[in-house]
Amino acid sequence: MAKDEASERMKRKDYEKELEKLQIELCHLQDYVKENKLRVIVLFEGRDAAGKGGTIKAITEKVSPRVFRVVALPAPSDREKTQLFFQRYMKQFPAGGEIVIFDRSWYNRAGVEYVMGFCSPAEHDRFLSLCPQMEKYVIDGGIILIKIWLEVGMDEQERRFHARIDDPVRQWKLSPMDLESFKRWYDYSRARDLMLKKTSTKDAPWYIIRSDDKRRARLNCIAHILEAIPHKRIKKDEVKLPKRSDKGRYNDQAPLRGMNFVAERY
Repeated sequence: MAKDEASERMKRKDYEKELEKLQIELCHLQDYVKENKLRVIVLFEGRDAAGKGGTIKAITEKVSPRVFRVVALPAPSDREKTQLFFQRYMKQFPAGGEIVIFDRSWYNRAGVEYVMGFCSPAEHDRFLSLCPQMEKYVIDGGIILIKIWLEVGMDEQERRFHARIDDPVRQWKLSPMDLESFKRWYDYSRARDLMLKKTSTKDAPWYIIRSDDKRRARLNCIAHILEAIPHKRIKKDEVKLPKRSDKGRYNDQAPLRGMNFVAERY
């Protein structure tokens, strides 16, 4: 990474300050979604190492998993392969008061499945044709759909892959599929271009976020989500802790003597 490029990256202190403000607003959004029984889908796509996982973590870090539910489906089972393509995704769609975040989504068919030959050209064409219709049906049914593509540059992706190789706590992020996607950069670029052309519609447009600077990307993404879901702060009654009851009072630590406690190593 060039020195001037590194210096342009957002400083951690500035990032954490802005992130705290946005996460507080996400909590207000959460209250509004629960109160009004909104149904929201936010889906993330992008190349490998584009920063999807870190962005989703920043969104969900301070909110309830009962409201913000993350879905990261594994490869389809033999049974799921015989179902309608959208079927296993629709099972995960939100009920009232939920925001479902797809860490990759049905757009696998437009990306990895197409590039790696896991679907036929006919299946790919059919997906691109039917997807806008399906999404319009979902939106007409009252679901708010937000589609986000994280765009990482070629050099930055390579730097992140090397970081994964060299760091034992991040090596799990590097799969054989990631290495294959690294090799096929331009195949994925063409698949992306076609996907955006065919499926960015008036009803369900794609929004692209440059993610070479992960911190800026996370902040921009959260700010966009907050703007995309109309909401206002819900007035709450002041919470006060009740007085503890002394009824049945006893030494509740005494029964723990002699029990197996974890060694206090720290």
